[in-house]
Amino acid sequence: MTATPAVPRDAVWQMGAGAALISTTSIFVRLADVGPNVSAFYRMLFGAVMLLAGLLVLRQWRPVKLREAGWLLLPGVAFAVDLMLWHRSIHQVGPGLATLLGNFQVFLMALAGVLIYRERIGAAFAAGTALALVGLYLLVGLDWSRFGAEYRQGVVFGLLTGVAYAVYLLTTRHLQRSGQVTLAPAQLICVTSWICAGVLGTSMLANGESFAIPDLGSLGALLGLAFFGQVLGWILLVRAMPRLPASLVGLLLLLQPGLSFVFDVIVFARPTRGMDWLGVGLSLLGIFIGSWRPASPRT
Repeated sequence: MTATPAVPRDAVWQMGAGAALISTTSIFVRLADVGPNVSAFYRMLFGAVMLLAGLLVLRQWRPVKLREAGWLLLPGVAFAVDLMLWHRSIHQVGPGLATLLGNFQVFLMALAGVLIYRERIGAAFAAGTALALVGLYLLVGLDWSRFGAEYRQGVVFGLLTGVAYAVYLLTTRHLQRSGQVTLAPAQLICVTSWICAGVLGTSMLANGESFAIPDLGSLGALLGLAFFGQVLGWILLVRAMPRLPASLVGLLLLLQPGLSFVFDVIVFARPTRGMDWLGVGLSLLGIFIGSWRPASPRT
């Protein structure tokens, strides 16, 4: 048996910083004070421009084959739907709960692994699912009948966000593993962002929505949403994830929904009882247990 390699501290810090930056995206969506589709569109557009500029300056952009762009249409559309649903949920139930609900994609990813890739899941997955559902019930189930129609719709949108996000992750993973798309991670995110911006912009035109940004405060929030959430946060995550154990990646990623909930309480004064905090804790623990996979034995 060989000794387990030490976990690189710089990768841990990068992973934690990336997850923390991603956790601010829901806050920027609220601060932007524009419609959900508008904030989603500018997140993708500004993010795509920033990524493209960085890749060109660093001379890391390479020509994209038409076939690769075609394959990326599916994850691009899936991510656009994810943002449409998630941003609506943010406006209706708040940044913290909307982000937590979207992270239930962990269980859909695991089920897809079983059905599509014949992967095995054990007792830990069942326990994690049960804990997460109990936590969700404490957060929204106890008072479900007292919530207004808009709030309940926001909860549903948050859960559907997880479905769309799982489709995005699964299709992107499949395209990379199958060799259909061979772009470097930063360029892959950039191309997907352009496609996503195109889908969101087309949807806005079809619905007669305005592209106007009302004031400098909204512009600053949208630029922050793109830079911290779509560019810097994801670059840190993509760089750190391959260097860390899967279990540690799952734990550090929980900073996103956890911090989003805390920010929601601090910034927007979300009414929160002790039962809500217990629900958040159980949901986060369940998500972590459900996403954890034991490392393969080293010989």
